[in-house]
Amino acid sequence: MTTLTPQMPATPQPAGAVPAGAVPAPAATPEDDRWHQLIDAVRESGRYATRSEAESVTRAVLAALGGHVIGDERVDLARALPEEAARVIASQIPVTRHLTAAEFVASLADRTEGATPATARWDVSSVLCVLPGLVGDALVSRVLAQLPPGYALLFGRAELSAV
Repeated sequence: MTTLTPQMPATPQPAGAVPAGAVPAPAATPEDDRWHQLIDAVRESGRYATRSEAESVTRAVLAALGGHVIGDERVDLARALPEEAARVIASQIPVTRHLTAAEFVASLADRTEGATPATARWDVSSVLCVLPGLVGDALVSRVLAQLPPGYALLFGRAELSAV
């Protein structure tokens, strides 16, 4: 036999009130808003089901990219991105050998549980295609100038070559 214990009815709280004993969440900052805008843009670009999934993909792709961008371009990219994204980029040790675009995608697939080369390419493009809108086409062009051929397509650009 189950016995039910009556519960006290909830006391209505004014909007924004913090229940007794609870610690209020810190207020969102403009930098938090920029990070959330980036994640929302990636979520929309990649059609991810959740913000958490989009954030995970964004962190993985930016971390991979961070090792390949060096010098002034790396500094300028970090300055142009939201603070959280800048930390992800700047915390990476520069690579000793640039990967081709295909190798870059394959390396991300290898490091992501359950990923295939096709899903990794989708993830990479979902993140990199939103960067020009955040950091500007000129900076993306400078970043692409550092990378081997093939990366432009990952950024959503056509890659033209001299005949």
